Amino acid sequence: MSRVTLALVGAGLRGQAYARHAVGEGAGRVVAVAEPDPRRRVSVAGEFGIPPERVFGDWSELVAAGRLADAAIIATQDRLHTEPAVRLADQGYHILLEKPMAASDVEATRIADAAERNRIMLAVCHVLRYTTYTRTLKKLLAEGRIGRLVSVQHLEPVGWWHHAHSFVRGHWSRQDSSAPMLLTKACHDIDWLIHLFGSVPVKVSSFGSLTHFTPSQRPPEAADRCLDCPLEPSCPYSAPRLYLDCLADPDRHFWPLGAVTDGRSAADVLSALRTGPYGRCVYACDNDVVDHQVVNMEFGDGGTCSFTMSAFTPMEHRKTSLHGTHGYLEGDGRSVRWVDFRTGTEQIINTDADADTAAGPSAADGHGGGDEALTSAFLSAVASGDPGLLLSDAATSLATHRVVWAAEHARDTGSVVRLDGASVHVA
Repeated sequence: MSRVTLALVGAGLRGQAYARHAVGEGAGRVVAVAEPDPRRRVSVAGEFGIPPERVFGDWSELVAAGRLADAAIIATQDRLHTEPAVRLADQGYHILLEKPMAASDVEATRIADAAERNRIMLAVCHVLRYTTYTRTLKKLLAEGRIGRLVSVQHLEPVGWWHHAHSFVRGHWSRQDSSAPMLLTKACHDIDWLIHLFGSVPVKVSSFGSLTHFTPSQRPPEAADRCLDCPLEPSCPYSAPRLYLDCLADPDRHFWPLGAVTDGRSAADVLSALRTGPYGRCVYACDNDVVDHQVVNMEFGDGGTCSFTMSAFTPMEHRKTSLHGTHGYLEGDGRSVRWVDFRTGTEQIINTDADADTAAGPSAADGHGGGDEALTSAFLSAVASGDPGLLLSDAATSLATHRVVWAAEHARDTGSVVRLDGASVHVA
């Protein structure tokens, strides 16, 4: 089977990661790139051997060149997904689209309609569906190990330093330039929970707010930047501690350090913290996304789900308990505890043994193997022309995104939102 040719649209951390997975497994070849940052553009072109005539400063230039590849990886900033996705779909590209699908229902619908109109495969990067851990849970549920699924409790432990990095100081700190945190961070989780239940909920409520990372919580002695602050040595959100510590760990060079500086010396880090956004006091930023939120869902068969997203945790794998009529499952992203009510027996099922390098929970380490597995499935689907190799399509992703927007509406209005998902099959 020949290698799938790929155009990379947006050569940031996520775009580079998917491209490297594709090339690394030998099933993909990057033949074009569109990236506005000249440094990244030159670096990616050199890494993948892309000829100068296929290196573009903008996605519109790529479109103007005609179809150059079998498929496109779109990993631009969240609010810049719609136009390249629609235009490239119109040119016949199959699309691997970084989540979230788009920042609004209207734009996501345009993307889904373009995929259907052009009969192309479009996979939103809901990578949690593709992990060995998820496959294990789905298998146990399908086998009836716990009877009928009645209730789920699910925690997304964002991590105190990760929240400060991405959602206070970083690109996803504001709704007007990015999107609500439930969409940018946890559309993964809503999609995954719907994947487990096998249907979209019929009712949604939500509560949450920005409570800590605000000027009102700023200690009186704090400075605007960590490098000037007398409280920095004892502050849990110290930027020097976080980013200087990354220097000694090559696994953290690409992320999170790569978002702060290209340099790999203490002087490089300190210079970036002196002038850049990642050196700001977490109580003196312009962030407005929530730092904690709960979402409650009720499904058509009476099943319920409670989801919590919190900044005030270590950054770890998601933790989930699934309550059934005949048994109980409890998982932490690596192993699953199964309790059988009928016999009283318990079993620990370790999924790490089947996962590549037992990767961790974040984008830095491949979301527990999900990044690699999704990339592989997408390339196989494109190469074979078989969309059945993908675990979701554009219509399914649109349906799960609509649950996120319903939850945000519920949070904003203090209401319970009713959904009609009967016409959408979600598996």
